[in-house]
Amino acid sequence: MAVIVLLITFGSLLLAGMPLLTAIIGVGIGVTTITTLTGFIDLGSSTPTLALMLGLAVGIDYALFIVSRYNHEVHIGRDREEAAGRAVGTAGSAVVFAGLTVVIALAGLSVVNINFLTQMGLAAAGTVAVAVMIALSLLPALFGFAGNKIGWGKVPFMNVRDPEDPTTKAPAGRRWADMVTKHRIKTLIGGLVVAGVVAIPVASMQLALPDDGAAAEGSGPRVAYDLIADSFGAGTNGPLMVVVDTKGASDPEAAVSAAVKRVESVKTDVATVISPVPAADAPAEAVQAFNDQLDQGQYALITVIPKSGPSDADTQTLVDELRQAVDGVESDTGAQVLVTGQTAVGVDISESLAKAFPKYLLVVVGLAFILLLIVFRSILVPLKAVGGFLLSVGVSLGATVAVFQWGWFADLIGIDKSGPVLFMLPLLLTGILFGLAMDYEVFLVSRMREEFVHGKEATESVVLGFQYGARVVTAAAAIMIGVFGAFALGDEVVIKSIGFGLAIGVLADAFLVRMTIVPAFMALLGNRMWWLPKWLDKALPNLDIEGESLTKHLDAEEKGEPELVKA
Repeated sequence: MAVIVLLITFGSLLLAGMPLLTAIIGVGIGVTTITTLTGFIDLGSSTPTLALMLGLAVGIDYALFIVSRYNHEVHIGRDREEAAGRAVGTAGSAVVFAGLTVVIALAGLSVVNINFLTQMGLAAAGTVAVAVMIALSLLPALFGFAGNKIGWGKVPFMNVRDPEDPTTKAPAGRRWADMVTKHRIKTLIGGLVVAGVVAIPVASMQLALPDDGAAAEGSGPRVAYDLIADSFGAGTNGPLMVVVDTKGASDPEAAVSAAVKRVESVKTDVATVISPVPAADAPAEAVQAFNDQLDQGQYALITVIPKSGPSDADTQTLVDELRQAVDGVESDTGAQVLVTGQTAVGVDISESLAKAFPKYLLVVVGLAFILLLIVFRSILVPLKAVGGFLLSVGVSLGATVAVFQWGWFADLIGIDKSGPVLFMLPLLLTGILFGLAMDYEVFLVSRMREEFVHGKEATESVVLGFQYGARVVTAAAAIMIGVFGAFALGDEVVIKSIGFGLAIGVLADAFLVRMTIVPAFMALLGNRMWWLPKWLDKALPNLDIEGESLTKHLDAEEKGEPELVKA
């Protein structure tokens, strides 16, 4: 997929191969480092896979942006070495900023304070950081090795035009931008309606830990799960355990009996309750063994077999009812009663994630808002970026619920049994998509700002910026969709759901939000889009990610204007 997209973008085998080579090297370094760490730290099985997925996607994309800028500089007649310097000084600066937002979003998962999410976030963030460094350092070296053969391997019948070449006819990006800005109100309303409709399933989203019932049909875990469910009931695959700690009880036997009575009072979705308390007609030896067990270990275990499976909503409801039923045992007897098991763990983690989610959003979105405020020197541009990101997340989660939970078109990606959504998916998608969404925001809007700063009218700057950036952003998004979509076709349900959600999220963010809603919204607001209070403008540092000051400096050198160079 990446090879095809890169060949269409550059029309050259050598240029198309450079982003692939640097991405593979970067991913190799990142994943090898993570694999080495597994000898010292226990890492989840999904951690290296997520790092591979993101490292490959952003590694290709970041290199693509720099190679595209280098190709443009060469096309307008600059010396190869000069072109490489300008490409890294302009597009490379944007890559650093874009990579920084992704790293912040991924490393920010650690604020949730759940171990496996922290591991996944930090591992993926490290791989993305490596991808940025490889793109900035190895690509210029490859440009030098290629020399005058940079266009080697031209693909026949492909005439790739520079979108900034005024002698060629208007590219597709220009024509699309003209249409969107001309019908901006209709386009904006239509885009918002589409995003809203696709996001509707989010309202019925159910979260749970994945069980083996969602494994690939015919696999060992799935066969075992189905065999147990058919023979003994679905709930046997995930029994609930009620643990009675009698350490603080004056009468341990009475405390356990009270807990059993409370548990047996719950009838909803209960198939069987296995009590540790001997029956009234039990042999004396059994009664004595039970009493000795409490004296020696202080714990008693009550097993509850639900009627429904571990990831079913009915089982989650049963967990809540059991906890309510045993709530008063400690105050009555002094014994502490706790409900655990696979479903209970899923419920507890989901609640922890829900409590941590606002804090995570505040940290990540807050930092990104400040960075975007400094970069674009506007109040509305960062607000618009965050609003567009929320639309992308809504579309991604809505589509995921429709496919994985409702079963719509599930056969297309190899899902034969629908069920709840992976409990950590909303938080994970939010973090990853936020970083990737800011990538497209930076690469598209930075060029629009550059045109506006240079004196173009607001709507014209939107059109020109879109014209110059649309092709490379389209290629980058197509590659990411291909990478994530490939993982969505795998067998592991965790990676499948993450890959699908990311593929849909990138599709929505790049084509619906950044290329449709954003230009329509910016054209509608006009000059007000770039408003910034004067006092804030003076207080903010000038973070020149477009390389505008660098370009002015180099152009002044070429023209022999020492005063401008000094300035």
